[in-house]
Amino acid sequence: MVRRGLVVLVLACGGPPPEPAPTYQLPDLSDVPLAGLDDAQLRTFDRGDELFDLSLRDADGLGPLYTHAACGQCHDGAARGPGMVQKFGVVMADGHTPDPDQSRLPFGHTERPLTTAGATTPLLAPRFDPAVKISFRVGPPVMGRGYLEAVADQTLLDLEAAQATRGDGIHGRANRTTWQSEPNPGSPYHAYTKGSAVIGRFGVKARLATLDEVTADAFQSDMGITNPMRPDEPKNPDGLTDDLKPGVDVGLDSVNLRADYLRMLAIPRRDLKPEGRAAFEKARCDACHVPSLPTRPDWPLAAIAGKDAAVFTDLLLHDMGTALADGLAGEDGSAGAREWRTAPLIGQRFSKRFLHDSRAGSVSQAIDAHEGEGSEANDSISRYRALSSTEREALITFVEAL
Repeated sequence: MVRRGLVVLVLACGGPPPEPAPTYQLPDLSDVPLAGLDDAQLRTFDRGDELFDLSLRDADGLGPLYTHAACGQCHDGAARGPGMVQKFGVVMADGHTPDPDQSRLPFGHTERPLTTAGATTPLLAPRFDPAVKISFRVGPPVMGRGYLEAVADQTLLDLEAAQATRGDGIHGRANRTTWQSEPNPGSPYHAYTKGSAVIGRFGVKARLATLDEVTADAFQSDMGITNPMRPDEPKNPDGLTDDLKPGVDVGLDSVNLRADYLRMLAIPRRDLKPEGRAAFEKARCDACHVPSLPTRPDWPLAAIAGKDAAVFTDLLLHDMGTALADGLAGEDGSAGAREWRTAPLIGQRFSKRFLHDSRAGSVSQAIDAHEGEGSEANDSISRYRALSSTEREALITFVEAL
């Protein structure tokens, strides 16, 4: 795939000097590398990109239960979806509070509908059980995620402390969780071991801290592909502990190349209209969707070290009220059923639907869905609705361009 630079067509012929050759700007793409990568890093990016879209087979260790066969099936072109997963949990009579007794779900809270390698019983959401709440999560865009990984934990804790003093109900908190994987020896990005205390930042509830753990977790959970960081098959109704490829299915290179591809994805930013930014700030959208965060100056990937990254998130959990509650607790680190990490507003223009479950068909609908009983966004929604129609239109155009 051609990703970089300009395509220039030069026509050579005899006779008079030709007219200046037309210059064609490449289409607006979501799947482009960071500026400033060296040749070796660009080769790593391209190889990781290829693997990201590679469909794995039974012989590669797929299954025995799985949801998708390739990373790109959930994040096509590094953008949103089209793949999704279904989550489910036992709830109380109010329909959204998690029941302390989850014993009727012995194989977890994630649907894995596809079978292979001798499995005969898919793990499906119990759709006809009135005590079970079913929710959806669509694969989010993965552009610019390297910047999110490079933000210091202390930056997020400082944001948490500052928001605790606000008077408008916005009180985000960091997801204090633990590293769930085996170590990744030799990683220049961290030295975590299983059980290490970490600040989560990835996933719709910020349950994962680093991009190699994101990759290892997706391999295991979504594809049934075991790896040195996640060597065990998820529990399944057939009691299978392996697949058609005995032992661990892929090596650390398979994990790290895909993770490095994610680290090296650029933020595809356009020029943004100042009137849209002003309306965004006037409605206090920027309280949670913080326009930029600094990356660590000592970050091992020099192309994003010491940058002011335009990520439009605080990476904190916020109580979004009962309307968006998914009935799950204990599945995403310390996040509760009503809490969601502020989604980074990166690659919005490549999406046609919005929010974690794609319930919103437009930016305007997504804004309205932030309102609800107990939602921290209620004050901002009131401010948004108090804007003039011109200001609201400018705000929506601003977000759609991100």
